Order: sequence, then C-alpha cells, then structure tokens
Amino acid sequence: MKQRKIVLSEKELPTQWYNIQPDLPTPLEPPLHPGTGNPVGPDDLSPIFPMPLILQEVSQERFIDIPEEVLEKYLIWRPTPLYRAYTLEKYLETPAKIYFKNEGVSPAGSHKPNTALPQAYYNKISGTKRICTETGAGQWGSALSFCCALFGLECKVYMVKISYNQKPYRRIMMETWGATCVPSPSTETESGRMILAGHPDSPGSLGIAISEAVEAAVTGENSKYALGSVLNHVLLHQTINGLECQKQMAIAGDYPDVVIGCAGGGSNFAGMALPFVRDKINGKDIDIIGVEPASCPTMTRGPFAYDFGDTVQKTPLLAMHTLGHSFVPAPIHAGGLRYHGMAPIVSQLIMDNIIRAEAVPQLETFQAGITFARTEGFISAPETDHAIAMVIREAVKAREEGKEKVILFNWSGHGLVDMAAYEAYLSGQLSDHALPEEEIHRALEDIAPLPKPKQYKPGTIS
Repeated sequence: MKQRKIVLSEKELPTQWYNIQPDLPTPLEPPLHPGTGNPVGPDDLSPIFPMPLILQEVSQERFIDIPEEVLEKYLIWRPTPLYRAYTLEKYLETPAKIYFKNEGVSPAGSHKPNTALPQAYYNKISGTKRICTETGAGQWGSALSFCCALFGLECKVYMVKISYNQKPYRRIMMETWGATCVPSPSTETESGRMILAGHPDSPGSLGIAISEAVEAAVTGENSKYALGSVLNHVLLHQTINGLECQKQMAIAGDYPDVVIGCAGGGSNFAGMALPFVRDKINGKDIDIIGVEPASCPTMTRGPFAYDFGDTVQKTPLLAMHTLGHSFVPAPIHAGGLRYHGMAPIVSQLIMDNIIRAEAVPQLETFQAGITFARTEGFISAPETDHAIAMVIREAVKAREEGKEKVILFNWSGHGLVDMAAYEAYLSGQLSDHALPEEEIHRALEDIAPLPKPKQYKPGTIS
C-alpha cells in the first residue's frame, strides 16, 4: 500500500523558528517613521507591539527558541501532516509528484494560529489585556480569537466589510472564542468615520481595517495591535511549517523542485518557503512561486517602493511591493489575498530573483479548487485555491515536457465556512476581475511624494 501521508511525532516538533534575515543576500531596507521619515526604533513601535515581538522583528539570530508554553499549545494541532496527492497526479496524467502540507487541521482551520499563538503569548507575558486586529476573509481574526482565548486575553477584530457580509460563519467562530467582531470601515474609530464620510458604501479593505485596529490599540488601555502577515516576526513564526516540511520530505525520500504558496501579505507562502529559500541561497536548484490574484497583483504589477501598511497612514513606511495604500481591491472571495502590500522579506527575495510571483484569475482558482476536492477530497479556502491553480499549471507543464519533478505546496486552510463562494462559482455567478492600468496609476499617485528605497523599482507602472 502506498504511503499517502507523513505524520511527525510530537517529539519531532521543531523547537526553534528560522529567521532568514541573516541569510538574505540583500539586507532589508529599514522601516521609516510615518511622521519624520527616519528609521524607526523600538520606542517608536512600543505603543503598538510588545517588546519581545519588536526584538524579533529586527533580530539577526538565525534560529530563535520557541517558548515552552508555546510549544505545549502548538501540540493541540502540530505537527501537521504532509500528503502525497496521488489521485490528483493520476487525474492530471502528470509525471510530477505532488505533495501538500495540510495546515487546515488547526482549530481555526488554517495556518494562521502558527503566529497568533506566539503573539498572544508574548502579549500576555508583557501585561497586555486586549489585542486589536484586522481580518480579511476571517482566517486571521478567528485564529487570533482562538489563541487569545487560550491566554485569557480580550480580542477586538475589525473585519473587512465585504468579507463580514460574505462570510458570517467566520464572525461566529470569532464570537464563539469570545472575541468582538465589527465590519470595517466602522463608526467606532476616527479612521472608519473618515472613510465612511467620503465613501458611505465602501466595501472596506485590509488597509482600512488595519488603520482602525491600530487606532483602537494605541488609544485603548493596556491594548496592543497584532498583525497576521507582512511583518518579519509573523513570517518567523510561520517557518515552523517549512521546518516540519523538510523533515517530512526527507522521510518521503524526495526533495522539491517547485515550492508553491498563495500570497496576500506573504505569511503562509513564506512559512513554507523560507527554509527552502535558505537551501536555494546555499546552492539548491528550486523554483519558488508566490501566487496572487490577478485582481490584486501586488507582486506582479506593483512597484517596489516605500508605502504605508494601512490606508490612513498610521503605520511605519515599509519597503515592499505595493499597489498604494489607498488601493481598494475588487471584492473577490479570496478576502485574505486582498491586500495592497507584500511582506518586505518576500518583496526583497523577488528583487533578488530568488523567488518569483504569478497572478491567476478568480475563475481558474475555483476550478482548481473543484478539481482538488473531486480528486483529493479536501475543500480548500478560496485563498488556497490560488496555490492549487499554480500546482495544476506546473503539473501539466511537467506532463507536456515529459519531465519528472517534485511539487510541494502549502494547503493553507479549508473552505468549509466558504461554501457561499463555491455556490456562487457553481451557479455561474462569479467572474474574473481585470484590473485596469489606470486604476493602479491612480492608487500609486498617493505614494509618489513618499521616500524611495535605494532599490526603488517602478514595476510595470511607468
């Protein structure tokens, strides 16, 4: 009988996270203070984050120990299984071997608790009483709600309004774990009221929700802010996934030729990819692909520039691929990928040609998700469908070229609370969203006056 899945024992759980910063060929350009334009220091970030996370954000230690209490709670769902997708391979008639890491087995149903858990822990030991955050599709909001419950912390979530309306069960998950969830833009914050004054029917965006969450954190008593993607410490925590993958691929007797993950802010993609990026930096021949929506083409059409992480310009300026902080993406169902910026680490790796980016249209992603469900059985989150679409492209390419290859991808979450999206697809109500060039130009006008990184690259925008 073929071995379909590889499951590590609890004793094989990695006890350190991998920090790629000391291995980057080109160091990251520093975040800049939104007011002064100078590089930010720990004191600038302390109203927003607890100090242990600030120190991890700038750490140059290659490996960082995972606290014992975090390890104990990781065992609720980790290590996660690695699957061989035999049925999909047969369906595609491909010589490629396809493996996927099942991150949907966490209580929240996605990879997001990998960082929500340590963020809740570090806030708890630092005296925080309440954590404020934003969420797109609701995966991050539900993950942080779950982990705040484990540590007895209050949790306030600003959920992008279009997703709040599309995905009511995500909100109910958050409330079940004790969090408070409101649609963003809301009337609760100055940021939200400002957006609504100009755009009463705004569907919201992650940039707007971040503005609200940061404002709520800095104005609240014993409150801090938590981010589910983009920042260095978030990607650091997610590497527990890729480190497990390396152990599991060794057990399988294979090594990936291609590593694939969907990318909105960069966390799930980087979590799997970064340990393999280190191998590539050290000489391994691997094609590492981040996949984004064609309607929100941050990496494939946006410039590498300094920009704010939020719409109302409350966050530090980050050097990253961006579509401009005022950009409001089309209301596609993959709400977790509707973000204007990309993690600085991921952006820098693109600049150094170590990884590459691809954009896929919405209908192709849902067709890929249907194919995966009807072969491997698992119903994927709309975000995860983007990775599957690229896996299918690569597997078909291997068939056409007659080449054997090993494809590894991150199955970042299940879609069991996203069935309305599948219903819309199956009933023919979904469409692709082509992003006009002039819309990108308009959004990027806002960043024209901002400082430029040394490696400024205009991308496809003149």
